[in-house]
Amino acid sequence: MRFRTNVGNIDTFYKILQTVEKLQKRCSIKLTETEMHIICNSDVNEGGIQMWSQIRVPSMFIDYRIQSNANNVILLTVSSEALVAAMRSAATPSSSGPGTLTKKGEKPTINFDISISTRGGRRVRIAHDVPIDITRTQEIEKLKEPLCPEPEVHILLPPLARLRTVVERMKPLAGKIIKLSGNMSGCLTLSAETEQSRVDVSWTGLSNPDMNEDGPSQALRRANGEELPARGPKQMYGVLVSLGSLQKFLNCHVVSTTTIACICQNHCLVLYVYVGEVANRGGVLTFYIPAIIDEGP
Repeated sequence: MRFRTNVGNIDTFYKILQTVEKLQKRCSIKLTETEMHIICNSDVNEGGIQMWSQIRVPSMFIDYRIQSNANNVILLTVSSEALVAAMRSAATPSSSGPGTLTKKGEKPTINFDISISTRGGRRVRIAHDVPIDITRTQEIEKLKEPLCPEPEVHILLPPLARLRTVVERMKPLAGKIIKLSGNMSGCLTLSAETEQSRVDVSWTGLSNPDMNEDGPSQALRRANGEELPARGPKQMYGVLVSLGSLQKFLNCHVVSTTTIACICQNHCLVLYVYVGEVANRGGVLTFYIPAIIDEGP
């Protein structure tokens, strides 16, 4: 089993790892010949939030080499805090260095060999050995993203830094739950309430990108002769989610360029954060936030 690469896009990779670290203390990383997948799907995550990412090798790495007996796929688990600490040394314009999978004694590690320039112009070499656990080949195929129904709404979100500020200001009213709703006419609303008051913050004129609306489940229902429900473009659909989960997701504002929200009413909120521009994206971070069911009084 061998893995070696140079991190070419250090700043973006560091920001992705910062997002992961705020979401979950340990993460799974699946390495293939063409992609890196960073996965956070632990049951201990507040509100059940999960992240499944796909990062294209050419967008992030240089001289990427991988070899394993499992069709050149490696699955490992690692401390996200340790990864962030290692990459923090490299997160400067004058730094560079490879990551290599090695062994220190009996313990596998990822070795970061980082070269930086001091203010005086000297080159300084820094090494980090991050312990990892290699997952057995049989476990690789068990990794599956959550199954979700076809969304009622897919809408382009406002800049996440701005959305994060709004959510922070709504926090005193939201308690532990916040509602996100939208329609296919470019309207998005965040709602929070207590017994005494309620606040709604709305955006209009947003885009509703084409997300292949007639997806597999709809095609199957059509083939079975089922009539699909009519959806007016101005009809609002919503989902109640954990405020903590939404705040954890919004930490990815540091890496976000374009974010699309898919609302599966009363089921989940799926959020696609694109790394780079959508047309030439280097990857996508997909977040799944399950709905909180309001059973009423």
